Order: sequence, then C-alpha cells, then structure tokens
Amino acid sequence: MQACIYGLSGERLTDDEREFFKDANPAGYILFGRNTVSKEPLKALTAELKELHGRDDVPILIDQEGGRVARMREPEWVNFPAMDKFEDLYEIAPSSAIEAARVNARAIGLMLAEHGINVDAMPVLDVRQPGASRIVGDRSFGPDPLRVASLGRAVIAGLHSAGVVSIIKHIPGHGRATVDSHKARPFVSANAVELDDDLYPFERLHDAPMGMVAHVVYEAWDSDHVASQSATVVQEIIRGRIGFDGFLMSDDLNMAALEGPVAERAVGVLYAGCDVALHCSGKMEEMVEVAKICPEMTSRAKERMDEAMQAVRERDDGDLDFAEAIKKRDQLLALA
Repeated sequence: MQACIYGLSGERLTDDEREFFKDANPAGYILFGRNTVSKEPLKALTAELKELHGRDDVPILIDQEGGRVARMREPEWVNFPAMDKFEDLYEIAPSSAIEAARVNARAIGLMLAEHGINVDAMPVLDVRQPGASRIVGDRSFGPDPLRVASLGRAVIAGLHSAGVVSIIKHIPGHGRATVDSHKARPFVSANAVELDDDLYPFERLHDAPMGMVAHVVYEAWDSDHVASQSATVVQEIIRGRIGFDGFLMSDDLNMAALEGPVAERAVGVLYAGCDVALHCSGKMEEMVEVAKICPEMTSRAKERMDEAMQAVRERDDGDLDFAEAIKKRDQLLALA
C-alpha cells in the first residue's frame, strides 16, 4: 500500500484514474467540491473507491469543517456554522457550547457517512493569535487553549458517534502564522515557552486517531524546515512532546509553503516521519510522478491507519438523528 493519499479529478473515476489507483493502491483518497456536486454520483464514487481495493474501510477524506471551509455546500447540502459560533456560546455557557459542538459534528458526520465518506479533516485545534493570518481565523475555537481543547474533544466525540474518523489539525499549531501556507511559507518566531499555548490542545487530544501536520517553520525547533518536513518537529515535538501516536499525514503537497517538485515534497514529508503524504490536486501527471518515488507504507503506519479506522465502528445509532442534532445545535447556539 503506497504511502500517499490522492485527490480525484471529478464526480466519477476516469479510466486512467481507475487503472492508476489499482496499480498504486494508495492509503486513501480526499474529496473536494469538484467531487461532491450531487448526492447519487457521490455515493457511487465512494462505493467504487472501496470496491476498487476490496476495502470497506479505505479512508475517504474531506474537509467539512463548516463556515468557509466546506466542500459540500448548499443547495445540494446543508451549510454548517464556522467554529467561532461555538466560541461565542462558550463565553456564557461552556457546557452548552460543548454539547452544541458535539451535536453539530454528529450532524456533519451523519451527512458524510450517508454518502460513503468516513474521515473528516476536523477539528481545527489551532489557537488563534492576534495579528495572525486569517487562514485560521473563524475556523479556530479561539485564543484560549483550554477552550480549544474542550470544544475540539466534543467535535471528535460527535464525528465518531456518526462513524466518521476525526483528524486533528494543524499540528503543532498554525495559529501564529502571519501568512497563508497555501500561498507562501510561514515562519513563526515565537520561543519555546510561548509555543506551549499552541501545543496545549494537541497534548490534551493526543489520543486522537489521525493528525495533519502544518507546513509552517517554527524557528524555536527547526529554522530550516517546515514542520511537515522536519524530523525534529515530527519526532521530538509531535511524537515525543505531544505524545501523538496516531496516523499522521502532511498537509497538501501542492501548497506554496513547500519547495521543489511535488514528488520531492512527498519524499520530504515521509522522510521526516509522516505516515503518508497528502496530494490533493487530482492532476494525473503529478500523481504519476509522486507514485514513481513514493514508497510503500511502513508496517507501523499501516497499524496506525487500521487503529484509526476503528473509530468508524464507534457509530451510535441510538444518538440523535440528523434533524434532531441540527435542531438541538440551533437551540443551544440561540442562547448566545
């Protein structure tokens, strides 16, 4: 099994994609708006991806946070609020905010699971910092590390109750970056003591099944490499200090924070210690180049992936259904 997760070009697999994916046998797939235009084709697509490999639990990822980061949108899908709405409620009623975040995540998870998607790239555990790029902004639960951890834990519980695996991101924290890592390479000059706040939510949720590493340079730890390509950050900070032993992926290889050909970027994140590289564009010529150089997953990476996908089996069909979860969330958010 190849140590890469790939994107797809459209609503259906092309013949070239079908043959490529059969041969490459990647760890999983990630979907975007171009793949989720309508309901029945999406169900058919996710079913074919699973059938292609004979793996019902092949990871099929999506970024469905709510707010401005949502691949599935109206009118075909239900829109969900950004995370700062739960931050506002937490100010006056912490317990209600935690439950609102949980049932909101359950509703998202039920929507995804119904259409064959089993992994959601949330919660965002980045601690919002003043003066930082708005790339995090309202995607964060706020500037208080404890609040971020508490609401993040609720999101994980809600997704898992729907049979969808969570991904904590962006380890070890994107909240201080002053530029968008999609567009440029961020450098964070905060010292190690200041970075304690950024690490706190990840330390508290270190038992999450999956994690995504930021393409950010943290000068206090490694001034020469972004975290995703830094063995120091991955091994000493993420695996060591944070204690995260789950399935670890890079952020998207095509982001401008990385340098060099895309295949070399993939090797860089794997060499640093990520379990898999994440390639999102769905461009066949790029995927072919990555596949030429991308190694097989290590035995430990496979174990971590299998352990992470166990969360699919935590589904609780006795909990609130989709409509009930939405109704309860809205009642709670109305308190703010």
